[in-house]
Amino acid sequence: MKKALITGVTGQDGSYLAEFLLEKGYEVHGIKRRASLFNTERVDHIYEDPHNENPKFHLHY
Repeated sequence: MKKALITGVTGQDGSYLAEFLLEKGYEVHGIKRRASLFNTERVDHIYEDPHNENPKFHLHY
């Protein structure tokens, strides 16, 4: 399985790229900056619980 690392995954371009790559079968690791708000609205629909077995989307911050 191919893996991708996306910086700025919660931004407009990063979230679209993450969704596109997931549809292509990639395992996606997304990095978001630390902020006072947990701003993840753009990736909430693709976010998976990291405790699930073999998640395809990983969010790092």
